[in-house]
Amino acid sequence: MPEAATTEFWKGTKPVGDVFRPGSLPEVYMPKIAEGDERYWVPIVENVYSKPVWISPARNMWADVLMATQPCIVSRHYHPHPIWAYTISGKWAYLEHEWTATAGDFIYETPGESHTLVAYEHPDPMKVFFVVSGPLMWLDEDGNSVGHFDVYDYMKLAREHYEQVGIGADYVDTLIR
Repeated sequence: MPEAATTEFWKGTKPVGDVFRPGSLPEVYMPKIAEGDERYWVPIVENVYSKPVWISPARNMWADVLMATQPCIVSRHYHPHPIWAYTISGKWAYLEHEWTATAGDFIYETPGESHTLVAYEHPDPMKVFFVVSGPLMWLDEDGNSVGHFDVYDYMKLAREHYEQVGIGADYVDTLIR
């Protein structure tokens, strides 16, 4: 049950009885997703980590908090599908655009975009909540595709990491919807 109402006008309102339809899965609730046990942060590249919070193999999508702990090139990639981003802390940008994102900034990335994600020097680590509709196509300095990363690569990486740090590979299953 959620926190009890005290002065709210809806105090005493009866909750819906049958919340989930047969076969549906419960919601994923994760408090303070940008904080907590460091073991939940999956290493991506040096100084860059991802904390998965929702995974959909059926849609080839995932939601995560991406963190860079030092100034760096996070990745250079192309994405054929949309991506949504909300900046929690730190400072980051795409070298190909005119804006620089800081805490509270929202970005919608259109399908068909290539860019170089960089993290800046800042007192706080770069933490960005992303909703990624995969795949991401890794690019070299000339913009040529040199590999890909989709939800299945993401799940494999997370499973391996969670097994190594003692959480257990099956933790990933709790995030799948």
